[in-house]
Formats: sequence, structure tokens, C-alpha cells
Amino acid sequence: MTGEGVVRADEVPEPVERSAARMRDQWPGFVLRGEVPARYRERAVRYFGEFALVVVDGGEAVADGRGVPLRWDGRPERLPAGYDGALAASVEGRERGEKADTLCVMSATVRGDRAGRGLAGVLLTALRERAAAAGLARVIVPVRPPTKAYSPRTDMAEFAERRRPDGLHPDPWIRTHQRLGAVVLGPALRSMVVTADVEHWERWTGMTFPVSGEYEVPGALDPVMIDRERDLGRYAETNVWMRHS
Repeated sequence: MTGEGVVRADEVPEPVERSAARMRDQWPGFVLRGEVPARYRERAVRYFGEFALVVVDGGEAVADGRGVPLRWDGRPERLPAGYDGALAASVEGRERGEKADTLCVMSATVRGDRAGRGLAGVLLTALRERAAAAGLARVIVPVRPPTKAYSPRTDMAEFAERRRPDGLHPDPWIRTHQRLGAVVLGPALRSMVVTADVEHWERWTGMTFPVSGEYEVPGALDPVMIDRERDLGRYAETNVWMRHS
């Protein structure tokens, strides 16, 4: 399939899929470097192709979104532990033969030169429609609000409650979801956990970490903990759970 519009990632020509993959390079270099994505991502791609979508315009990928189905009873206290927890729950649930009832949107990325043109809404709407067609009753998202990186020591629960005079959140990505009808459920604690030696952290961030302690890293929503004595850097990122339906 070579058409325009929203299409499955596994149905576009290889050059288009490669360009979609490059969009994920817009994320900070340390994101998704954790043990959980390394263990489960390949199986998720194999199992859940119907929820891997690309927006194609002019023969090029301009937006890319991925989701995974899982089982969740609708209670906020029973949500997975963010991105990592949802990925593990979806793959393990599939392998147990569990019937999924919820789609978790894992990522929705718009090419930088196409930002602000409504493509994120197109992508999220398409994923919600796929969920409904598959009989999934709910759609949830562990949202990664980019402006939280400006205040990495602010508690995410407090950050998630912020509002502009119009009632919407100051963060543009949370606001995009709100405009589509999504509501904030609360912090997704330990959503992404990345542990690596100090050399890797220095390479990913372009920084040096001469002593042990907490460091504010560009693009990080929470401080990175560096332990020079153990040659270890650890990052536990908090996201915001939102529910679309």
C-alpha cells in the first residue's frame, strides 16, 4: 500500500517506514533505553501491527503513532506503571491468552517541520478509532509532557494539576489530549526506568558527571541519579496518565 493518509506502518514502503523511525530520534537519546523496552518491544511490534500507524503526506511519513492493547478494569489505582508497565502487561497478557479491553497509546510523534498543523490529533483519533473497531472499550496514554523538562524537580502530581485561564493545561501535549476529550488521571510513576553506566549517560546527554548526585539533564522530566563509585546512572521518569474513553 502506497496511499496517502493514515496507514499501517507495516503496509508502507520501506523508505516511508524508515523515515517514520527517524522521527523517534526527536526524543532525548536516553528515552526507551531501559531494560523493559529492550525485552518487549520486538514482540509488541510483531503482535500489534494494527495499532502501529503512520501519517503519510506527499510520499513521506509526517507522523507516527504506536499503541498496545492490554487488560485494565478502569480503576486508576490499577493502572500499569506507565510506559514500561503497559508494554510488559500487553505482551505478557497476549502470551497468556488474556482478552484485552483497553488500548494504551505508547507514542505519537509528529515530524518537527509539521508541528502545529493538527497531525497529532489526526493520529490520536485514528488510534482511538482502531481501538473501537477492535472492541477495546478504553484508551489511555502515559503522556510525556515536554515542558516538564523545564522544572524537573517539580512534583508531577502538582504539575499535572496546573491550568491556564481557559481551563486547559499549560503543556501543549497534555492540552492536545484534552482538546480531544481526554482527562488527567494522575501521575504515572516510574513510567520509564533507564539504568546504564556513566559513560553511556555522558554519551546520551553530551554532559559530564564528575561527582555523584542528582543532575538536571536536557530533555529529562526528572533528575538523573549518578553514582560514580558504582559507575551507575539511573533515571526514573514520571509521566501523566490520561484517559480518552
